[in-house]
Amino acid sequence: MTADLEEHKDESPAVTTESNVRKQPEYLDLVQEATDAEHALTLWQALRLYPQAAAWSVALSSCLIMEGYDKSLIGSLYAYPAFTRKFGELTDKGTYQVTAAWQAGLYNGGQAGSIIGLLVSGWLAERFGYRRVIMGSLVLIIAFVFLLFFAVNIAMLEAGYVLIGIPWGIFQTITTTYAAEVCPVVLRPYLTTYVNLCWVVGQLLASGVLRAYVGQPASDQWAWRVPYAVQWVFPLPILVAVILAPESPWWLVRQGRLREAEAVLQRLTSKAMRATHGFDVRRSIAMMVHTDETERAAVGGTSYIDCFRGSNLRRTEIACAVWSIQNLCGNAFMTYSTYFYEQAGLPTASSFSMSLGMYGIAFVGTLLSWVLLSFLGRRSLYVLGLVLLDVVLLAIGIIAVATPSGSTAASWAIGSLLLLFTAIYDMFIGPVCYSLVAEIPSTRLRPKTIVLARAAFNVWGIVNGILTPYMLNPTAWNWKGKTGFFWAGIATVCAVYCYFRLPEPKGKTFGEIDVLFEHKVPARKFAKAKVDTIQGTVETK
Repeated sequence: MTADLEEHKDESPAVTTESNVRKQPEYLDLVQEATDAEHALTLWQALRLYPQAAAWSVALSSCLIMEGYDKSLIGSLYAYPAFTRKFGELTDKGTYQVTAAWQAGLYNGGQAGSIIGLLVSGWLAERFGYRRVIMGSLVLIIAFVFLLFFAVNIAMLEAGYVLIGIPWGIFQTITTTYAAEVCPVVLRPYLTTYVNLCWVVGQLLASGVLRAYVGQPASDQWAWRVPYAVQWVFPLPILVAVILAPESPWWLVRQGRLREAEAVLQRLTSKAMRATHGFDVRRSIAMMVHTDETERAAVGGTSYIDCFRGSNLRRTEIACAVWSIQNLCGNAFMTYSTYFYEQAGLPTASSFSMSLGMYGIAFVGTLLSWVLLSFLGRRSLYVLGLVLLDVVLLAIGIIAVATPSGSTAASWAIGSLLLLFTAIYDMFIGPVCYSLVAEIPSTRLRPKTIVLARAAFNVWGIVNGILTPYMLNPTAWNWKGKTGFFWAGIATVCAVYCYFRLPEPKGKTFGEIDVLFEHKVPARKFAKAKVDTIQGTVETK
């Protein structure tokens, strides 16, 4: 059967149409059997059947630990005496501050580099495969950390962040795409949301390293150089894992390499469990080919412009909006948490301790999100999470207005609310986003749609990187806790958008999601719609 599929796949797109595929009864039977098997698979069965897939996905997603680590350093080092003495300016109060302009410049340098990485990653991944691109990016990370570690002035730091942002951008898209493509439907939300856990682990490690050096003299250069040097610890073991990992079977199918895709599926699944569950690799390959051919007939190409054609325009819009919301719901408070705590009136040591606790809460919150995903859909979690964040942000703003400036009680109250904000964000918004942006795009355009979505996220990150330092910096706008009102207003708009535009992909195969978008099913009817992928029909209530 695989040989038949291989021959069929090698036909030109002009000949290989959706109608031609449907003329093969045996082939279509395999597609239907694979779809039914996906729906019947429980979480525990999927873990036992796909243990290698889960392990390789976890290994490759660990690349994001480095990005979470370094981005946490950017916001936290502004509250670090040794760093501000080296790269800041003396203020009228006799303390050193990195100016708001340079704070924005450093953060946005990384964001700009990420956008460059994103734009090239879509093309590179489609041409060379996910593994090779990740391996090259890991080598670049090792090289670019030298610029940060040996920086002698703030301009050198800026160059380092722009360059290191390029592999960041590549990691941001390929790891999420890989996680979505190596696992069955029931495992998708857990392996894609694990990406968020990697971010949190990186942030937690950064806070821990910085907290350990808080007591060092401001003149000790190692207090800020060592945190940068820690980044050399991550790439080598991850690089070894990537070298050993299999390629995405979906990517191989898109390249017409069906025999290799079958071999990869055998590597990703347990031989013993394949026999126990009657798992047939040919069925899964048939479903992938059918999904790819259906999308080929509907869209044709795999260029960026195809992301804005037909039903893919709506899918691109939703993916971009979902990822942008991460930066539009007030998470800048977390990026600049240590600096925010310090400007809110907490001592430096307490500020770093609060940030460390905040990321610990984020870690637990992400784990709890996996429990919530078992019972609630992605759409429900996103809308509810935005409403809860809105309440917390309003409370932060009200406390900042209602209490005297410099009040210790108010500072601790705002700090505690920020911990609550983190818990809600990492239970509802942060991890669920990765599941949504991996499931919403079509399989042929997934890498490029995720690139566009992450680029939108980074654009809003640049806006955050410009506004937030001015909002918090005492030499600029000095809003402090009043910033909560600003983000509460935007979070409200985001919640309304998600209610009307965000569909529910829970429990749907990629082929079923394709049919739902082709039939322009309203977002609120996705969850209960019944789809026939063979006939391409939808029944809604």
